[in-house]
Amino acid sequence: MNKKTRLMFLAFAVLAILSGCEPLTVLDPKGPQAQTLSNTIILSIITMAFILIVVYVLLAFMLTKYRASKTPADYEPPHDEGSLALEITWTAIPILIVTFLAIVTVKSTYSVETTPEGYENSEPLVIYASSSNWKWHFSYPEEGIETVNYVNLPTDRPIEFKLYSFGPITSFWIPQLAGQKYAMSDMLTTIHLAADEVGSYMGRNSNFNGRGFAEMEFEAQTLTQADFDQWVSDVKAKEKPLTKEKFEELLEAEHVGRSSYSSTHLEFSPPPMEHSEMTDADGEMDHSNMDHENMDHSNKSH
Repeated sequence: MNKKTRLMFLAFAVLAILSGCEPLTVLDPKGPQAQTLSNTIILSIITMAFILIVVYVLLAFMLTKYRASKTPADYEPPHDEGSLALEITWTAIPILIVTFLAIVTVKSTYSVETTPEGYENSEPLVIYASSSNWKWHFSYPEEGIETVNYVNLPTDRPIEFKLYSFGPITSFWIPQLAGQKYAMSDMLTTIHLAADEVGSYMGRNSNFNGRGFAEMEFEAQTLTQADFDQWVSDVKAKEKPLTKEKFEELLEAEHVGRSSYSSTHLEFSPPPMEHSEMTDADGEMDHSNMDHENMDHSNKSH
């Protein structure tokens, strides 16, 4: 088998493998924020593909038109001084391309950093997503429940994830619902998202931060509001409260399975924010202060 045949065989093998692959999850959005990011990625790919096509067409034209040919021994090529118009053109075009992509990127970034379009008048569901080696803790202060390594979300309602970490920096990412953002130990960051349809989507830590990061995955399941309310009721009725001792045990463990609790760790281990906003005069957790406005205020204060 000669070299050309081997290369053709390899190319067909790669195409056969790729034909059976699932589509990239970032290009299969299931929510408005993910849709915005997907559109931006596709637009960038189309722009770059158009540039490549133009460059290759010009390259083929130049190679054909100005290819070496037999000339007399005394042939002397003409001396050209250059073209000001061409120099301006090939300088301006890259500037215009970069400016266009920069505007699109800034606009889409601003869009995904706010409440999803169409949900401005809806009350968001606030979930505290905290990471530890190598797991995710999801606290629902409004519902008074907590889960480990899985999170359930209602559809057609804005969601605000408040992110922080009990260990090294991690990156929270559900590709089909939103972009990624860092979770750190000394501040809160926020991801806005919404889910358009019922389904199960894989989330992960996309920041390399140690030997267990590859296994730091979780399931984000979206449910109808009625099913979500039923699930919350079931957790409250059937699961045990999360005690301080149990939570410390979870933090110490490197890998654990899924679990649910009928209370949250926020009651004895508040997130990194102003303590006065999280507690009342007696030092107890004040759930009335954990509404959307106070969370935004505490986020800005950091």
